Amino acid sequence: MEIKADVCNGCGQCVIVCPVQAIKMVQKKAFIDKDLCVECSVCYRSADCPVNAIRMKKLKWPREIRIPFSNVITTHKITGIAGRGTEEMKTNDVTNRYHFGEFGVSIELGRPGLGTRLGNIELFTTKFAEIGVIYEEKSPVTALIIDGKGHINEEIKNERVLSAIIEFKIPTEKLARILKVIREIENEIDTVFSVGIVSRIEENNTDEIINQLSQLGFDVRPNAKINIGLGKP
Repeated sequence: MEIKADVCNGCGQCVIVCPVQAIKMVQKKAFIDKDLCVECSVCYRSADCPVNAIRMKKLKWPREIRIPFSNVITTHKITGIAGRGTEEMKTNDVTNRYHFGEFGVSIELGRPGLGTRLGNIELFTTKFAEIGVIYEEKSPVTALIIDGKGHINEEIKNERVLSAIIEFKIPTEKLARILKVIREIENEIDTVFSVGIVSRIEENNTDEIINQLSQLGFDVRPNAKINIGLGKP
């Protein structure tokens, strides 16, 4: 994104809508900090600039990788899907992706207001490689992993995005090791992250997974996200 200084009238509307505080007022003109900007285009789409001073520039590699992880209306060129993650963890009742004896795990790095460097992905994936996990094939993060040791391309590690979601499944017996790694990384990482767990449960036995996670030192939040469209083929 770019703001033309010779056109900007200093109204500040773009400063208000930027989700990562990358736009500042400098000498009564709006200025975008290129390092902080995640290329989400919220300023272009939502600031309603009265003088049309905000422009979208064609990006080159590796900066262009910021767009699909930050702009909600774009599609990942590699995976062909929109959004920072897949539908698999949300539609298991239809897709049957995760079976009894398995857990689906998601780790979302960053959030609006903070963001994350893509290099943070490796903090998790290099350690998960030692345990052995099955990554979601169409996940945008999976497409970034270049080898069996969980490394990603060096060129993109410093690129800043709104958020990135690691998605994979494991057999039940590996859950404790995965959560142990997550606890260790909690003290190393420079951004926030949230953990999601998907499991199948026997009828009237909803407490089993909650008790198992509690024993491993994790609290289950008493909230939920209801996904419509579960009846699609």
